[in-house]
Amino acid sequence: MSTQTKTTAQKHGDVLTAISDGMVGLLKEFYGRGPTRTKTYFEDDLVVCLLRGGFSRVEQTLLDGGRGASVIQQRMEFQELMRARFEGVIEDATGRRVIGFMSGNQQDPDIMCEVFILAPTDLVDDHEFRAQTPASDEDATPRALDAAGTLSSGGL
Repeated sequence: MSTQTKTTAQKHGDVLTAISDGMVGLLKEFYGRGPTRTKTYFEDDLVVCLLRGGFSRVEQTLLDGGRGASVIQQRMEFQELMRARFEGVIEDATGRRVIGFMSGNQQDPDIMCEVFILAPTDLVDDHEFRAQTPASDEDATPRALDAAGTLSSGGL
């Protein structure tokens, strides 16, 4: 394996680790505990993060009491509210703009799946991209998307 290939693989591994750690950190911060296992995939314009475990005591009590649908509904609402923060993790790790986010949950086995579509992609035409906004309240620095789909600080 060439030095360049090793460096590229190491950088890719660093991106995967940053995404996994960032997602677990956010969930831990806002749920009070985070997932116990995670695995992230990043290829071309797609990032998929799978997370296991991490139900709160309230959620586990609801699950044990047969109220799994309400746990899933609450998690879906939470994930939509967290959208900008989740996207910020991905954008910071990859340096690319998130143009799509989808989320799913299941109970048995307990798996959360976060899917992100990155620019540029041949799936979406340039005129279809929504306006660029900061990924989170803490990130008020305007960022622009260059021709390669890379985010940069500065004006839009």
